Amino acid sequence: MHPDDRPTPAEERARYDTHENDPGDPRYRAFLSRLAAPLMERLSSGAVGLDYGSGPGPTLSLMLTEAGFPTENFDPFFAPDTEVLERTYDFLTCSETAEHFFQPAREFQTFDRLLRPGGWLGVMTERPPRDVALADWYYARDPTHVCFYRRRTMEWIATEHGWSPEFPHRNVVLFRKGRPGDR
Repeated sequence: MHPDDRPTPAEERARYDTHENDPGDPRYRAFLSRLAAPLMERLSSGAVGLDYGSGPGPTLSLMLTEAGFPTENFDPFFAPDTEVLERTYDFLTCSETAEHFFQPAREFQTFDRLLRPGGWLGVMTERPPRDVALADWYYARDPTHVCFYRRRTMEWIATEHGWSPEFPHRNVVLFRKGRPGDR
């Protein structure tokens, strides 16, 4: 989205305040399981993570912590503690957040810095449909959704950072950061 058309921080916050991210809602948990389940299958016991863009009702971090994977939260509006961005993690999650990035290259560089070698980054975001004009796509009508990713974009991001991508669900990509010496 052109910078002149982006929402102000106050407009963004007002939109996010309307989200109903209830940790006790089984439907919301099932939705987040699209990312959580395949990610947890790949994590080592006790892996520690960060949910980047945790929103007004952090639930993914709660689900992961309940499953034995302690997870911190970061969100510029709802959990703005930047100290969590000074550590490194075995995994990161970014659920329904990447479409809000004004500077996606910078955000993915941050993810690379936060991830330990061999770590996992799980991203969940809707991909533009091929059979619907972007202007008609419901997801693009949210004024806080400013950037979108096709599968080939995610593959390019992986190549750019030396990560390996997996696509366990139509709107989920798991990236594995290489270890020193990996080819």
